[in-house]
Amino acid sequence: MSRILLLASISSLVLAPLVQAQSDDERREETIIVTTPGPDRAADELIGKATGVDREDLLETLQSTLGDTLDRQPGVSTTFFGQGASRPVLRGLGAERVQVLTNGIGVIDASAASPDHQVSADGIDAEAIEILRGPAALAYGGQAIGGVVNVIDGLIAEEKPDEAFSGDVFAGYNSVNEGSELAGRGQFVAGDFVLSLSASQRDFDNYDIPDFAESSLQRALEEAEEDHGDEDHEEEEEVRDTLENSFVETQTLAAGLSWVGDNAFLGVAVRQQTSEYGLPGHSHEHEHGEEDGEDHADEEEEEENPFIDLEQTRIDVRGGVSVNNGFLTDVTGTLAIVDYEHTEFEAPGEAGTVFDSEGVEGRLELGHEIGGFAGAFGVQFIDKTLDAVGEEAFLSETDTQAFGAFLYETQEWDSGFGVEGGLRVEMVEIDNIDMGSTDFDLLSGSIGIHQHYDSGLFLGGQVSYAERAPNESELFAFGPHLATEQFEVGNATLSKETGLNLEATARWRGDNGSIGVNVFHTDFNDFIYLTPGLAFEDGVVSDEADGLPVFAFTQEAASFYGGEIYADYYIDAGPLGADWAFDASLDFVEGDLDSGSNVPFIPPVTLNAGASAEWGAFELGAAITVAEDQVDAGEGSLVTDGYTTLDLRGEVDLSDFGIGADGTEAFIEARNVTDEEVRYATSVLKDVAPAPGQNIRVGIRVAF
Repeated sequence: MSRILLLASISSLVLAPLVQAQSDDERREETIIVTTPGPDRAADELIGKATGVDREDLLETLQSTLGDTLDRQPGVSTTFFGQGASRPVLRGLGAERVQVLTNGIGVIDASAASPDHQVSADGIDAEAIEILRGPAALAYGGQAIGGVVNVIDGLIAEEKPDEAFSGDVFAGYNSVNEGSELAGRGQFVAGDFVLSLSASQRDFDNYDIPDFAESSLQRALEEAEEDHGDEDHEEEEEVRDTLENSFVETQTLAAGLSWVGDNAFLGVAVRQQTSEYGLPGHSHEHEHGEEDGEDHADEEEEEENPFIDLEQTRIDVRGGVSVNNGFLTDVTGTLAIVDYEHTEFEAPGEAGTVFDSEGVEGRLELGHEIGGFAGAFGVQFIDKTLDAVGEEAFLSETDTQAFGAFLYETQEWDSGFGVEGGLRVEMVEIDNIDMGSTDFDLLSGSIGIHQHYDSGLFLGGQVSYAERAPNESELFAFGPHLATEQFEVGNATLSKETGLNLEATARWRGDNGSIGVNVFHTDFNDFIYLTPGLAFEDGVVSDEADGLPVFAFTQEAASFYGGEIYADYYIDAGPLGADWAFDASLDFVEGDLDSGSNVPFIPPVTLNAGASAEWGAFELGAAITVAEDQVDAGEGSLVTDGYTTLDLRGEVDLSDFGIGADGTEAFIEARNVTDEEVRYATSVLKDVAPAPGQNIRVGIRVAF
C-alpha cells in the first residue's frame, strides 16, 4: 500500500476533532511522565514525543517481550526474535542507541549485544512503562541517543498507598502457542512501611504461523542456489504452519520494602528472573563436515534446536527526601546491583556459550528551583563487566566504567512561552582483556522552546547534540554470531558517534480529542553499523569465516529523518448509545548513509488505528495495523513485504457487578484475525521467522 493511501486512511481520524463540534466539560486526563529529570510534567508539556503506558494498557497489549509489547506505540517498532527476545526500536534506532531502564537505572544485561538476548524486563509485572525522546533523554547518557524506555515496577513505594492492601492478579491464555501467562502484584501497608510483592509466569509453546517459515524471497533465493547444485536448504523450505523452536518460559519473583515518611522515603527491592527460550532460525551446519549415517543425522537434529537458559538477580536501593529550602526541592538517589548470566545450549545438556554480565549503577539527582527555573542536576556512574565464554563466543571479557554529570532546566512564563534544555558530560573507559582499553570523553546538550496557547495549541522546537561511545561488541567482537548468521568483526579504532538533531512539534488538545505531529532530522557523524566485510581465516583474507559471511563494524556519516502523526477522539453518549474512543498514529522514518546506501533494519511507514465502543460494563474494540513494503533494505538484506492486520477485542467490567475493585475485567481478543503473514523489517529473522498468526487470547484481571 502506498504512502498516499496510508495518509488518506489516517486523515479522517486526524481531522475529525476539527470538523465535529462536540464539547465535553470533563477534560481528558493527561499522562504524567516521571522519567524526565526535574519536576514531573505531563506528556503534552514536553517538546519531544513522550508516551506513558499504564498497567491496564500494558495487560491489554502484552506480548512475551518488551519490544513486541510496545510495537504499536507511536514511533516504536521491535527487533522481534521469535517469542523469546526483542528490544524496542525508536525512530529507526535500537540496541546500543536506546537505553532500556528499570526505575531509571539501566537493565545491565546482555540484550544490547545481540538481538537474541532477552531484555530483563518485559512489562508483565510492571506498574507502567514510559517512552521518552528529546532533550530530557540525554540526561541518561550517550546510550540514550535514540531515546529511553523506562520500565517502572513500583516495588519501592515513594508515597504511602491509600489502601492498607491493594493489588491485582492477571491470567491469560493464547491459542496461537497454547500458552498461559500469569502475574500478580500486591502492596501491604503497616504503619510507615510498605511491602510490595510481585510474581509472574509465562509458558508458551512453539507458535503457529500462516504459511512457510521462510519468506518467498528467501525461498526463491535458495531455489536459485539449488539450481546451481547447492541443496543445503532443502529441508528448511518445508518448515511451515508452526515455527520450530520458538517456545518461551519465564518466571519472575520480586519483593520490595519501603519506609515512607511525611517528606522522605527509603526502600530496597530484590527481583529474580529466570527464562528459557528457543532460538528459531538458527543453523549450526557450518560446524559440521559432510558425514553420512544415522548418528550424524541425529546429531544435526539436536544441533539445530539451540536454546537459552537465563537468570538475573537485581537489587535496587532507592531513597529520597523533599527539602524545599528555597533552592533544593528534593534529593533522590538510586543504586542497582545486577548479576546476569545466560547459557546458550546447543541441545539439552550440551552447554555452548555462556554470557555473564555483572554491574553496579548509581544515580543521584537533585531537584531545584531558582529564578523561575525548575530542573535537576546530578551525577551517574556505572561499572559493569560483560564476558562470553565458549566455542561461539564472539566477545571476550570487557569492563566498562563511566561517570557522568548532568543538568536539566525548564521554565514557562505566564504568557505560555517556555524553554527547556540540558547538558551532560561523561567519561567512558572500555577495557577488553585481549585488546586493551580505550577512553571516550562525551558531551551532549540540547535547547528547546515552546509556546502554549489558550486554545489548546502547543508549538515547540528543539536542537540537540549528542555523543555516544561505541559499545563492547562494536569495538571488540570477533567470532561467529549465530543469532544473525554472521561472523562479526569489531573495530577497536572506532571513534565516538555524534548526532545533531532538529525536532519540531505541533499539538492541539480539545475537550474531546487531540492531534499531534512530531518531525525530526538527525545528522550523524561516524555512525556505527554492520556491513559485509573481510576477516583472516587460515592466513587468508576472506569474506567468509567459520562458514558464515563476514560482517564488520564501520563508521560513516548518516542522515535520519521522519516523524509521528497521532490523534485521538472521544464521543460520549454517541451513536448506538455508546461512549466511543478513536485513536490513530502514523510513523515514518528514513535512514541514509553518506555513500548513498540505506541504513539496514529501518521500519517501514506504519499506520496504527483503533476504535472502541463502551456500553456501561461492556466494551467492544477493533484495531488495524498497516505497514508498507520496506524496499530500502541495507546492504546484505532482502526487501520486506508489507502487511495489514486486524485485531478485535471484547471485555466486560466485572467491578460493575460487584466483583473485585475498579479495573477488574474479563476479556477475549482475536489477534491477527485474517492470519496475515507479518515480517518485521527491523528483525534479523525477518526472512526465516514470521510473527505469530491468528491468535485467540482470553484472560481475566482481578483488582483488589
